[in-house]
Amino acid sequence: METIERRTFLAALAGAAAALSSGEASGALSTVDAEPQTDRHFAAAAFMYVGSFTAKDGGHGDGLSVFQRKSGETMWSLIQLVKEFADPSFLIIDRAGRHLYSAHGDGTQVTACHIDATTGRLSVQNRQPTGGTNGVHLAIDATNRFLTLANYATGSLALFPINQDGSLGPLSDLALTKGEPGPHRTQQESSHPHHCPFDRTGRYIVVPDKGLDRIFLYRLDTAHGKLIPAVPPHVVARAGAAPRHVDVHPTRPFAYVINELDSTITTYQFEPEKETLKPLQIVPTTPSTYTGNNTGAEIAVAPSGRFVYASNRGHNSIAIFAIEDQTGLLTSAGWEPTQGRTPRFFGLDPSGTQLYAANQSSDTIVIFDVNQATGRLTPTGETLKVMTPTSIVFR
Repeated sequence: METIERRTFLAALAGAAAALSSGEASGALSTVDAEPQTDRHFAAAAFMYVGSFTAKDGGHGDGLSVFQRKSGETMWSLIQLVKEFADPSFLIIDRAGRHLYSAHGDGTQVTACHIDATTGRLSVQNRQPTGGTNGVHLAIDATNRFLTLANYATGSLALFPINQDGSLGPLSDLALTKGEPGPHRTQQESSHPHHCPFDRTGRYIVVPDKGLDRIFLYRLDTAHGKLIPAVPPHVVARAGAAPRHVDVHPTRPFAYVINELDSTITTYQFEPEKETLKPLQIVPTTPSTYTGNNTGAEIAVAPSGRFVYASNRGHNSIAIFAIEDQTGLLTSAGWEPTQGRTPRFFGLDPSGTQLYAANQSSDTIVIFDVNQATGRLTPTGETLKVMTPTSIVFR
C-alpha cells in the first residue's frame, strides 16, 4: 500500500546517502553474499528489500533479499540474502532511510535492522515482543519516533517507541480491536486487523479489521506513547466484505479500502481531524465477465492522486481505477495480468513510474512501467526470481 509512511521512506538514495551515518550496528548477520562490490558510485544507486514467507502457509522463501540497481543500469542484482529471518512477511524503512523493520509471519516479535549507508546491507539491532501473534503490517509516524504493528491472529494494534539509534524500545501500548465477528465461518471467526497505516499527516492510524468487518481509527499521542481511539472508534463495513488494506489520497480527503472476501473497493470520505470515515462508493475489483474465485489483497493510490491500483488473487491481475478529482469516486480503467499467481503484494517505486507485482505462488516479482496519463501498466520484461515474495520496500 502506498500510504503516507511508504511515500515518505521510499526516497531516492542519492539525496539520502549523504545524510546517513556511516557507523556500523552490532549484531552482524551471517549471509549469502554476491561478489564483493568494487564500484564506488553507490550514492547514485538504489536498493530494494524483499520479504518472503519461509514457513507460513506453505512458504518456501530463503529469508530477506536485498537487491541493488546501480546508477545507469536498468536491472536489479541480488547483493545479500539474510537467512536468519523467519517469515519476514512485511518490511518498512524509517523516514530517514537508516533502519529497516520487519514483522514475522506467525511470529511474536518485530526486528529492527541497521542499513549500511554505502552498501545498503543489513545488520540486526534488536528485537521486541509484539504482545500478540502474526504481525502483518508496520507503519511509522510523522515524527519517526513510533512504530505500529497489526497483530492479525490476536486482534490488537501494538505501539513501539523508536530509539535515537533506530532500535526499538519495549511495547508502549497495545489496543485490542473488539466487536462482533463477520459471517464467514473460517476467515472471520475473530478480530483480524490486517493493516495499520497512518493518514497523510502521520498522526492518525487507520486499521481495517478483516474479521470484524470494521475499520478502526486511532490518534497517536506522541507525548505519552499511547493509542487514543476515535469517537466513534470505528466505521462498519458491508457484512462479509472483510476490509483488508487501505490507502489515503495524497492531497484530497479520501481513503480507499480493499475488501478481501467480496473483492471490492470502498471509497470513503476521510477527515481524520474530525475522526470521520464516511462510505461513498463500492466497486468490484474484477471484471463482470470473470466467474472464478478471487480475493482482494493490496491497494495503492498513485503519488499523482489520479489512480488507484488493487491486486486480485485468483483473477491474478492489477485492477486500475481513475479517481474523479472532486468526488474521489472511482471509474474502472482496466486490468493488467501480473504474469504470475497470487499477487499478495505490489508496490510502486518512489517515482510512481514503475509497479512491482509480487506473485506469491509463482515465486516472481514482475515489473511494469506506469503510464502517467492513463494509469495503464506495461511489462518492462524484467522478472525477478524470489521465493514466496510478500513485501517490497525501496531506498
